[in-house]
Amino acid sequence: MRRFLLMLLVVALPLGLVGCGEYGKVDQGRVIAYDKNAKTVTLIQDKAMEPLNPDYSILPPHTYKLPTDPAEMGPEPRAGQRMKLDTKANIIRIFNTKTQAFEDIAFKMVDLQENIDRNHPLVYDKATESAKKFPLVDRDKKTVTIYSARQKMLCTISMPDEYFALPDSTWDAGDEVRVYYKAEGVSLRFMNISRTDIFKK
Repeated sequence: MRRFLLMLLVVALPLGLVGCGEYGKVDQGRVIAYDKNAKTVTLIQDKAMEPLNPDYSILPPHTYKLPTDPAEMGPEPRAGQRMKLDTKANIIRIFNTKTQAFEDIAFKMVDLQENIDRNHPLVYDKATESAKKFPLVDRDKKTVTIYSARQKMLCTISMPDEYFALPDSTWDAGDEVRVYYKAEGVSLRFMNISRTDIFKK
C-alpha cells in the first residue's frame, strides 16, 4: 500500500507542475551511475512503468545534470547495474558498463529464501537498527548473495569465474528515480522514489 500511494504521488507531480504554468517532461528509471562530484545521474528508463513489474529495457541510458537548488534534490541515489533477477529461468540481466549493452547471465541457484521483507532478521539488524549490506560477493566460493526488497527474496547464486572480475555494483539494483526536466539532460527536480518516505513527518 505504501508503494502504491508513493506512485500515486509521483504520477501526480507533473500535473501539479503544469497547473503552475510550467511545462516539461518526466523520466523515470533505475540508476546505473551516479557522479557526486560532477552532479550527474545516469538511468535506464522503465518501459513498463508498473511498480511491481518494471521493465528496464530502453537504450541508450539517459544522463541528467542534477538540480542546482538543494530543495529540488531528493536523497542521493545508489547506483547498480542489475536490471532483472529471474529465479525461475535462472537468469540475471545486467547493464554492462563496458559494452553499454544488456547482458543475460545464466546462474546456478545455491540458496533461495522467499517472503523476506525489509525487517526480516536475515536482511535487517535490529541491534543497530539498520539494513544489512547486499549484495555479498564471495570471490573464493564464486557466489553472490542478493536481496530484492521488491521481490521479497534473498538468494545466493553461482556463476562462471569471469563474471567475478566485475565490480560488486554489477549485482546491485540501483535506486528508482524520477526526473522532471525541460532542457534535455538538465533536471529541474529530482526524486529518489526508492528512498523517499511519504509518511515521514
